[in-house]
Amino acid sequence: MFHFILGLPWLVVVFRFIAPLPWILPLKIILAGVLLVASQHLLISRLSSGSVFAPEYPRPLIILFNVLFGAMVLLAVMQIALDVVSIVLIPVLRHFPAVPPELRYAMGVLAIGLASWGVAQAVRVPPEKNVEIAIKNLPPAFEGYRILQLTDLHISRLFPKSWAEAVVKESNALNVDLITITGDFIDGSVESRREDVAPLAGLRARDGVLGIPGNHEYFFSYEDWMKRDTDLGVQMLLNRHAVIERGDGQLVIAGVTDLAATRSNYPSPDLSAALAGAPKDAPVILLDHQPRMAPRSAEAGVALQLSGHTHGGMVQGLDRIVARSNNGFVSGLYQVGRLQLYVNNGTALWPGFALRLGKPSELTVFTLRRDTNP
Repeated sequence: MFHFILGLPWLVVVFRFIAPLPWILPLKIILAGVLLVASQHLLISRLSSGSVFAPEYPRPLIILFNVLFGAMVLLAVMQIALDVVSIVLIPVLRHFPAVPPELRYAMGVLAIGLASWGVAQAVRVPPEKNVEIAIKNLPPAFEGYRILQLTDLHISRLFPKSWAEAVVKESNALNVDLITITGDFIDGSVESRREDVAPLAGLRARDGVLGIPGNHEYFFSYEDWMKRDTDLGVQMLLNRHAVIERGDGQLVIAGVTDLAATRSNYPSPDLSAALAGAPKDAPVILLDHQPRMAPRSAEAGVALQLSGHTHGGMVQGLDRIVARSNNGFVSGLYQVGRLQLYVNNGTALWPGFALRLGKPSELTVFTLRRDTNP
């Protein structure tokens, strides 16, 4: 059913866009065949690599599939919009309007152009994004404290070692106090990704690197990845917390496992356990891969929650659909009671649909400020 749904845009494009073109039949069949293969690239990944989440074929081919699939989806949307306008015009024209081939060609060029741009935006090393966060009771020593959030790295054949090296270089150049990684480090097994993730060992911050798992870690041998991440120098906060001290001031960084754990034999997210024994007067920053449980965090007195998972919705408009499955949270800063929730667009994204239009990736630096409001 999943692969059939992915084929629906192909049906729209074939019967409503390609069929009316003034081309000879063999050319139409070839174009339809190419797009059919692109529409089923996740099935090809599953058959060839064992998972829809980790294509193990060459990076240029992954990029090509994403461009073609993205263009097909965009073209299907354009064609549906064109058909809706045509239907609206029927009472005026008294017939279904004829669409000139030139308009279809323009739609095709626009779809390919947007898809190519969207994939280019998806696979780049993200730019820095600065966010200031005011926190009540922030100890004076933490005024101006800077935290870098990396999330949804999805290190894979699409985001390989060279990309990871560039991200580490840019991250270190930011010279932050703390680096956090809020899940979905990878797509693939430890054996497949061992060299690709190796650059993460080079991440440097004054107070180290803290991380949590995302849902994708549970798809590829969770225990092996927790060990590998630890070996890379990432302190994994699995329903635990760390206390950072500056003089007499303290800041708690807590982390929980992902909601995907509830469908496994591994520990489910447990905020109470993560906060057990934490200094009572210290502000708490929570790392939680998925944002949907933010109201629970607010009730627990968390000051700031850093999440990812949504990729910001990837495409303007599609973000509204993604928000519906994430309790309304999809991109940017939200106020949930006294909790501030930041949902990161992601450092990268899943290689199965690597397209960004209006929802850019980001290297997000948070600067903490004391909230002096009553």
